Amino acid sequence: MTRTTVARTSTATLPTSRAPRRAPLRSRMADPLFTVMATGLLVAAIIAILYPLYFILIASVSEPSQILNGNVWLWPKGFTTEGYGLIFSDPAIVRGFANSVLYTLVGTTISVVSILCAAYALSRKDLFGRTFFMLLFIITMFIDGGLIARYLVVRDLGMLDSIWAVVLPGAIGVWNLIIARAFFENNVPEELRDAAQLDGANDFRFFLQVVLPLSKPLIFLMIMIHLVGNWNAFFDALIFLDDENKYPLQLVLRNVLIQSDVSSAGGSGAMDSYAAAQRIGELIKYGMIVVSTVPLLIVLPFMQKHFTKGALLGAVKS
Repeated sequence: MTRTTVARTSTATLPTSRAPRRAPLRSRMADPLFTVMATGLLVAAIIAILYPLYFILIASVSEPSQILNGNVWLWPKGFTTEGYGLIFSDPAIVRGFANSVLYTLVGTTISVVSILCAAYALSRKDLFGRTFFMLLFIITMFIDGGLIARYLVVRDLGMLDSIWAVVLPGAIGVWNLIIARAFFENNVPEELRDAAQLDGANDFRFFLQVVLPLSKPLIFLMIMIHLVGNWNAFFDALIFLDDENKYPLQLVLRNVLIQSDVSSAGGSGAMDSYAAAQRIGELIKYGMIVVSTVPLLIVLPFMQKHFTKGALLGAVKS
């Protein structure tokens, strides 16, 4: 076979070039349609979440009569900061804010330290009775002695009307303990502990100098969860505290919203009419919601990255 014949044969077997076929109209419209629908749902969800916060903010600086008449939608009407002036001039509210800060810091510290220590111990396969101890924790998720039993325990321990009655009963959440245990099991290999032991490190030194630096996402996750929980908590204070000087801010806010105790929350004893007292009560109500929410809105955005990373690392084996 000559070279000319081979060249002709090779040319004949090559596929002819064809113009690319266009995708069907339904396929070409699927992605843009999905994008539009997803974007619309996301925008609607954002509005549904943010608008109530925005409304409370503008209502706190609006005239209560404008709010009751439904005139406040997008902008404040009858701008006034009288409510904030009454809030920050009332010693009960300022004291409640200070109590909430104290309870939150102490409670978060106790909870995070307890959970990290317990979770690491339960993640160790050489812990004697590990399954038994974990079972005891899990049982508490399904069986509770009830409010009366809890009150009797707190009373018999001598913690009534003290800070410990607020921060200790709910210090350890079992679900958070399970998350922390899964994090340690999946991200702290046994080989690392063996290497540390060869270098002369005992269990306490290994936990403090090796495990904790590797667990920063988990630590920030636990701090974030307990900061929010302790700051918003008021039920334990309602049950176990008798002294109003020890009430947290959320309990003071609860008295304003539910009991409408305007006289104790804003000092309205000098008001000349019930309508004037109601006006001051409305101003204080919205202003206190803003004051009690702002600290979390300031702190949490700085911890959001660690919150997401910590939540994922504890759930996926590396």
